[in-house]
Order: sequence, then C-alpha cells, then structure tokens
Amino acid sequence: MTRLDKLIHEPARLAIMSALDACTMAEFLFLQELTGLTKGNLSSHLSKLEKAGYVAISKQFVRKKIPHTTIRISHEGKTALHNYWEQLDRIREVTKQWQKKGI
Repeated sequence: MTRLDKLIHEPARLAIMSALDACTMAEFLFLQELTGLTKGNLSSHLSKLEKAGYVAISKQFVRKKIPHTTIRISHEGKTALHNYWEQLDRIREVTKQWQKKGI
C-alpha cells in the first residue's frame, strides 16, 4: 500500500487544497476565513504547498497600497490531491474487507 502524501494529509493543508480544487482560484482572505488560520499560519502552509509545486500564488497591489493575494491549485496539486483521495478510498475498501472477514 502506498503512503499518504504527508504534505496534503495535514488538516489545514487538506482544507486549503480541497477548497482550491473546487474553484478556479481563491483569495487569501477567503482561505483564511474558511480555514480559521491566522495570516502567518496560512502563509506558512501556502509556502509549503507552493514549494512542492501544488499551488501558484500571485501577489498584486490594488491602488499601489492594498495587497491582494490569489492562490490557484496547479495541475500537480490537483493530481496529488486526487491521488490522496484515491489512497484513502483504497484504505477504506481494505478495511471494509477485513471487517467482513472478521479480522
């Protein structure tokens, strides 16, 4: 059995990746509200995901003053997330088979 992707398995990053998989892109403040993370904590998780190539982060300034950060899931990120869910499904199926056998 293959191992779960530990980068995605962490609850906050799983929430981030799942949210990004459901939309084209998300704003930083939306992800912060959705996850309940602090700005610093969310930034840290996003940096790890960006370093892995799972997300792309775009930072711009509105009227040269207000920061506006958007995040998109990459093709690699979508693939990794879908593989993660498939692995969990396989684990569930094996567990169900063991239950039926009384193991």
